[in-house]
Amino acid sequence: MSEEQRLFVGGAWVEPDGGHYEVVDPATEETVGRAPEASRAQVHAACAAAREALGPWSRTPAQERAAVLARAADLVRDRAADHTRLARAETGATTATARAMQVGVAVARLRRYARVEPAEWAIPPQVNEAGPMGRAAVLGALAIRQPVGVVTCVTSYNNPWANAAGKVAPALAMGNTVVVKPAPQDPLSVYRMAEALQAAGVPPGVVNVVSGRAVAVGEAAVDSPDVDMVSFTGSTAVGRRIAEVCGRGMKRQLMELGGKGAALVFDDADLGAAVTGIGTTFSFYSGQICTAPTRVLAQRGVYERLVEQLASYAGRLTVGDPGDPGTVVGPVISAAHRDRVEAYVALGRKEGAVVVAGGGRPASERGFYVAPTLLADCAHDMRVVREEIFGPVVVVVPFDDEDEGVALANDSDYGLIDYVWSADVARAFRVARRLRAGGVGVNTVGRNMEAPFGGFRLSGVGRDCGSYALHAYSEVQSVVWPG
Repeated sequence: MSEEQRLFVGGAWVEPDGGHYEVVDPATEETVGRAPEASRAQVHAACAAAREALGPWSRTPAQERAAVLARAADLVRDRAADHTRLARAETGATTATARAMQVGVAVARLRRYARVEPAEWAIPPQVNEAGPMGRAAVLGALAIRQPVGVVTCVTSYNNPWANAAGKVAPALAMGNTVVVKPAPQDPLSVYRMAEALQAAGVPPGVVNVVSGRAVAVGEAAVDSPDVDMVSFTGSTAVGRRIAEVCGRGMKRQLMELGGKGAALVFDDADLGAAVTGIGTTFSFYSGQICTAPTRVLAQRGVYERLVEQLASYAGRLTVGDPGDPGTVVGPVISAAHRDRVEAYVALGRKEGAVVVAGGGRPASERGFYVAPTLLADCAHDMRVVREEIFGPVVVVVPFDDEDEGVALANDSDYGLIDYVWSADVARAFRVARRLRAGGVGVNTVGRNMEAPFGGFRLSGVGRDCGSYALHAYSEVQSVVWPG
């Protein structure tokens, strides 16, 4: 893992103009490998290569494009053990998470978009009366999904395999070409995906990967005149800057941004299920996931019991080496991010929240660890309640009745995924329909990967997953003719 990685541009492995930088294992603080630092010119060269490859690839039959994705899925699966070790080292995820939710999900997404779906639909004929536009006629129509063009995919650090595959696979399936700009903290896994796609037969220029720590690398991948669309997963602040550039060039956007998921727990809820679901914030990627139920709204009749059980749950979780099979909570991505999470916990104390679990740094000689932390007796106007922390921190706010719970849930700048726990299914679905969020989990934190995924408000623009991703990476063209 210590060799120097090269850029992937136009089907060739290219030495970076900016040299290399160290990728650090969050658990050990040791060097995982050396990632390439692209220059602005190299990023624009990658975009130009994608533009040159667009015509031939978009005209390649969908079945052939799908076959490339299927072969890539098999190649990634065949090296799953190696890829899992790298993903664990780069991200700090536990072995089980790296295997199933990173590499495993990437394989599933590549294979999902190796399934050819219809890209043309007949529109019912329309009878037009004679008039200024011509004689009376019956007009037929066809709606056709066409590729958007060159797509820049800017991926997140929390899941380099699944996030990249979730963008690249549907984009390629629709006939687009891509330039992938991975997160600087863990880009090496994305280069392994590029190797698999190259070995699977993707033509030169169809897939390009350029990395770097400098802001200029991402800016070049967005502002290139060869780019038609930007697909971004990351913070709302960065998303806003990307959207400004896209707006000037009228580029298509797909934005999956921040979240502060509300979890409404009603008095009749199955507390065991609610605690297990909410507890995934502590364990799953150490809370570094935008879909986490970090903002718990508990009805007063169950509030004290829920706080007590969540605190007990958090206290039982094993924090430590993500390579140890018994570890549940690994490190966060970097020292800087650990400092940020700890600063929020300190802010919560200052605002009046009560720390009932965690709140400190686990005893460890090395690694960027944060203890699973529960903040109770929170008020809804506290910053720890309103702002995304992106770490293993859960806040709990009480509410009295259904209307107040819904109002508190909707009083947020975000709206990605909310959750409802109640034994009254009719009420749960009634509440779900009132929530201003792109998704709602009813008595579960699970996801249906064919369901549309995306957010309201500052949580993003657009939807992907399943067939919705094919829509996201396509333009719809209509063709009309006289019947």
